[in-house]
Amino acid sequence: MTLFSSLFNDIRMGQGALVAGLALLMATPQTFAAEVPTVVVKAKNLGGTYVLDGVIQPVKQSTIAAQASGRIASLQVKPGDKVRAGQVLATIDDREASAGVQRSQAQISQADAEMRNAQAQLDRTRDLQGKGFVSKAALDTAQAQMQISAAARDQALAGARQTAVAQGFTRVTAPFDGWILQTFAEAGDLALPGKPLLTVYAPQPLRAVVQVPTSRALAVRTATQTAIHTGDAQTGMTTIVPVSKVAVPSADPVSQTTEWRLELAPQDATNLIPGQQVQVQFSQAQAGSATRLVLPAQSIVRRGELTAVYVVSGNLFALRAVRMGTNQGVDGVEVVSGVVAGDVVALDPIRAGFANATPAKAAK
Repeated sequence: MTLFSSLFNDIRMGQGALVAGLALLMATPQTFAAEVPTVVVKAKNLGGTYVLDGVIQPVKQSTIAAQASGRIASLQVKPGDKVRAGQVLATIDDREASAGVQRSQAQISQADAEMRNAQAQLDRTRDLQGKGFVSKAALDTAQAQMQISAAARDQALAGARQTAVAQGFTRVTAPFDGWILQTFAEAGDLALPGKPLLTVYAPQPLRAVVQVPTSRALAVRTATQTAIHTGDAQTGMTTIVPVSKVAVPSADPVSQTTEWRLELAPQDATNLIPGQQVQVQFSQAQAGSATRLVLPAQSIVRRGELTAVYVVSGNLFALRAVRMGTNQGVDGVEVVSGVVAGDVVALDPIRAGFANATPAKAAK
């Protein structure tokens, strides 16, 4: 009985610890909530503002392709590696090219020997013709043979240069200082002329590229202000003003968009990397334009088909459905309905959903 009593007591103690743990977990959200930062809904005169997603691209980028056939003997770099101009990036099996070089060298040696023989024959014929032992025709024949030998030697030299160039194609080198962006092959793969092997890019300069719908082309072209926004509300937004903007003079026939390229100053692109997503905001001042209600993007909560915000009601939060308009970039997101100017909403909707969440003083 003592053994069973001991086991029963252990089970009861274990159940008590489990209940205590569950109670602690259930209490955690309550203690985590505390005060939730808030913001006042304001109306802003945004004029004509249009925000599009863009991507950072290097201005100087090259996709390096093979210029010779053969197995890739070695691939000496990987994505992210820094390379110098002229550095060997990959090598292709050059046994065939080496055989061609040796064959060309043998042809040069043969042409040199034939040329020396032709020169000696020409000298003897000229001496005999001066003494009257051979005719002028014999001398002309010797001179012609000498010219043929010289031409054969020039041809052999040209062939040697050609095979040397072909052998050089088996060593893939970097065209400029930069970084490896992507590789398309591995050691052992078959290389063919024109087959891409890797992509290298220069870290500076960079540009932002955005695809603009043709319906918005005029608004973007006449925009008085263009800004590029990076980061987010949690990590902090950074605004960059491009030094120039240029549209590619053609439209995509499928998406009906035109590519705009926004060049960035080197000091502004220091912390940017190719492929990074950014927001591009085109603004145009419009006299007498209507004001719009805007909210920070982080204050909006989406639950399935519901888009809502937590509005301060007394000393608590109440969930209220809203209808959103266009994204205005750093100015916020337009609110079409659901709130009015002066309403106070939570900046952290997750914490505002806790039972004992209380609003902090609204941000101005």
